[in-house]
Amino acid sequence: MDLYDIEVETIEGKKQTLDEYRDNWLIIVNTASKCGLVGQLEGLQSIYNAYKDKGVRVLGFPCDQFMNQEPLENDEIKEFCTMNYNVTFPLFKKIKVNGNDAHPLYKYLKEQTGGKMIKWNYTKFLIGPQESVIERFSPVSGPEKVEEELKKQLDR
Repeated sequence: MDLYDIEVETIEGKKQTLDEYRDNWLIIVNTASKCGLVGQLEGLQSIYNAYKDKGVRVLGFPCDQFMNQEPLENDEIKEFCTMNYNVTFPLFKKIKVNGNDAHPLYKYLKEQTGGKMIKWNYTKFLIGPQESVIERFSPVSGPEKVEEELKKQLDR
């Protein structure tokens, strides 16, 4: 399976594949508005602002699989992220990241990084252009850790 053939649905309900991101650096993260780690949205937005002109995209995938920490509906999630954290990076429809109903994107990401289940919200994946999965970051590894690795990769 090719990462860029995976179909996703924007938070506004538009279906698309990830093909438009083929030549970009991607930071893919499962988010939740009621999670104690929600402040990471600020750092993720900061990375997006600083590096979007260098082809870096942050993609947020809300998930309610961890203690119901994403009780909001898609339109409410977008409003929450925009109003509270000035999020302008792309957000997608709420998905599942684990289990039989896990979204194909997360099945792929887990397969590419050792097959381990997602343990909590704000697990982050850094993927280089043309599908090279670089690294998986735990929820407690903040956006600054992702940015450190991204800087190393961009400086090569």
